[in-house]
Amino acid sequence: MSAEHYQSTYIQEQFAARIGGSNYGKDTNIYKFEKIKRAKAAAKKAHPDVELIDMGVGEPDEMADAGIVAKLAEEAAKPENRGYADNGIAEFKHAAAKYLKEVFSVDGIDAETEILHTIGAKPALAMLPTVFINPGDVAIMTVPGYPVLGTHTKYLGGEVYNVQLTKENNFLPDLNAIPEEIAKRAKLLYLNYPNNPTGAAATTEFFEQVVAWAKKFNVVVVHDAPYAALTYDGIRPLSFLSVPGAKDVGVELHSLSKSYNMTGWRIGFIAGNPLIVKAFGDVKDNNDSGQFIAIQKAAAYGLENPQITEAISEKYSRRHNRLVAVLNEIGFRAEKPKGSFFLYVEAPKGIVGGQRFESAEDFSQYLIREKLISTVPWDDAGKFIRFSVTFIAQGEAEEARVIDEIKRRLTDVQFEF
Repeated sequence: MSAEHYQSTYIQEQFAARIGGSNYGKDTNIYKFEKIKRAKAAAKKAHPDVELIDMGVGEPDEMADAGIVAKLAEEAAKPENRGYADNGIAEFKHAAAKYLKEVFSVDGIDAETEILHTIGAKPALAMLPTVFINPGDVAIMTVPGYPVLGTHTKYLGGEVYNVQLTKENNFLPDLNAIPEEIAKRAKLLYLNYPNNPTGAAATTEFFEQVVAWAKKFNVVVVHDAPYAALTYDGIRPLSFLSVPGAKDVGVELHSLSKSYNMTGWRIGFIAGNPLIVKAFGDVKDNNDSGQFIAIQKAAAYGLENPQITEAISEKYSRRHNRLVAVLNEIGFRAEKPKGSFFLYVEAPKGIVGGQRFESAEDFSQYLIREKLISTVPWDDAGKFIRFSVTFIAQGEAEEARVIDEIKRRLTDVQFEF
């Protein structure tokens, strides 16, 4: 029986206003990712013999390292690992502290009081507003970006103030442009670098400005860092916590999903201010019972072997080089990102002598429908599309074939920028 059957019953009237109240499920708007999904299905149906090149998926194309998988199998077979993990095992926390020091040069993290495991970064972002937000409080978010912390702020009766990430400011938020009235009401500032979707990287100088601004207005900083270890061309991975004073004002979230090809494993950690970590742990106790101990032990093995991520970064760097070169040949103004697996480029205005693109979404839909190339559009701050270099390809020859095929499909028209 379908959900629609029950829309005429009392159940429909019981939904909370935060998810739409009695109108829940009746919204006829089709949102971005659903449009992409439908367009891909239609394109494959119309062209069943043509490969659909999916450059939209923000998920690694390979399995986790064999050593991590073997460690999981070993630990899953031990009866002592079968029970609740609650707020995590010491082995994982100590591995996380060591990882922060070795990879990011973060000194002085106490594994016992300043780190907790999380079941991925998303649940942590959903729980952090519960730690801080009362009705009327403000969370400052960046757009375009990942909305989870803002969504849960609204669920709790808080407000979201969006700061645009623009090309002119290197896709960093202009903290000085935030009205003082908003800053004084703000409880949380959400940052994400290297950034999804822009691929921009923060600098030490920017993080120093963040610390000073947070101290001035008594704001808690949440730095979401799932791509932090994925950097290119000799750029050293940068942690917010490596900046003096950062631990006084906030926390950082790390995830093994992207940097270790472990998206489905759901494992990460929160690190930083011990009072925030403690309060987060209390909220977490009432939300979950911890990740499977065998997964924590396998993840600890991964954190102790950061060369795994270095190999993954080399692959993405190689793919970025090829893709940037091809897009620039076609007429795009593409710049290799300093981190993440996302390439963010301005959408063309149209096709010379042909179709106009009023939005990035228009262009993205055109690419799927006419070229069977899937990307993700962003119209929040300009008209941009995001390519992800996580497309499925085994080996360098296959990578070259896929990107050469993109070039072939896009060179039979002339785009106007």
